Amino acid sequence: MNNLCTEIGYLSLIKKGEQLCGDNVEVVEQGENSFVMVLADGLGSGVKANILATLTSKIISTMMANGMSIEECVKTIAATLPVCEKRGVAYSTFTIIRVVDNEEAEIIQYDNPNVIYMKQGVSVPYPMQQMQLEGKTIYSSKFKLEENDVFIAMSDGAIYAGVGMTMNFGWQRDNIVEFMEEHYDSAYTAKTLATVLLDQCNTLYAGEPGDDTTVGVIKIRKRNPMNLLMGPPVDPKDVNKMMALFFSKEGKHIVCGGTTSELAAKYLGKPLEAEIDYFDPEIPPTAKIEGVDLVTEGVITMTRVLKYAQNHLAENDDYDAWSVLPDAASQIARLLFEEATDINFYVGRAVNPAHQNPNLPISFSVKMRLVDELSDCLKKMGKKIKVSYF
Repeated sequence: MNNLCTEIGYLSLIKKGEQLCGDNVEVVEQGENSFVMVLADGLGSGVKANILATLTSKIISTMMANGMSIEECVKTIAATLPVCEKRGVAYSTFTIIRVVDNEEAEIIQYDNPNVIYMKQGVSVPYPMQQMQLEGKTIYSSKFKLEENDVFIAMSDGAIYAGVGMTMNFGWQRDNIVEFMEEHYDSAYTAKTLATVLLDQCNTLYAGEPGDDTTVGVIKIRKRNPMNLLMGPPVDPKDVNKMMALFFSKEGKHIVCGGTTSELAAKYLGKPLEAEIDYFDPEIPPTAKIEGVDLVTEGVITMTRVLKYAQNHLAENDDYDAWSVLPDAASQIARLLFEEATDINFYVGRAVNPAHQNPNLPISFSVKMRLVDELSDCLKKMGKKIKVSYF
């Protein structure tokens, strides 16, 4: 087993005047380090296209989740999809990217723009084997994976961006390759790379997409563990045990909460130094403890982090804020969303007396729900999560 992991990020633009996107992305896991991503593009737009794309992506991903080979899945779905009598094309095109044990990738492409394969930020050509299945031309490719390999899949709305508006003939695949090479940064996550490309498509469409546009990005990264401590344990006798486990873990360490910070400082034998700068009036300032990478307030700060996480999974339009701002919530968001691949939560179940004030909208159940919801969001980002309660 190597020390690599796989990040997945995808976003869509809906055609102007429509309520539903005619593209759909499905991701299904096959064991701990293997998965399949399917990006399907239904013919046309609106409800019919959405249904066709959703059916296509779900059928393929479900079949693969049940152990069927890619050839069997492609043959089945290609035979199932009808061909439009007027246009002579299938009602849904698709791109399948399958990653096995974070070591090998296989790509199956049917009528979507060809996947862009980048190594160290530079697009490289790759061989494609042609297959004829049920009268349809399918292309397949296999890759041995290395750190910082990036795969960019897209629907044809990406290469049509700006047609008749900002560009006469649209944004061609070569233009997209050039743009992504220019804007690539090894620190960018898969979701960030997808956001960068989709934002440019939206700009070329002048904010009024003429077609549904979807970008799905897969990035191969080296594992980067992160540890977050929040709340004291129910039994004060477990403080040293909790701290010992937390600080023995590889990776950066984040401590959240006033009482928790005091306990961490005492355990390390280091002073707790409070900061006074409010970069955001709603987010309490950070503090410092030697041996801890980030010290913050608890529930209020983590509530903002949860909000950023939920947005990151959806429109991701809060990215411009948390990706650069110095407040505590933004710092945690960058560490968890962008840097971390494996996150260990150490959560104390002790009830904070300060939270029992009826005038404060905070309770023990709120803290537990906050941890649960944030963990779920991080899992959907592709993070490996472990939560330990004390």
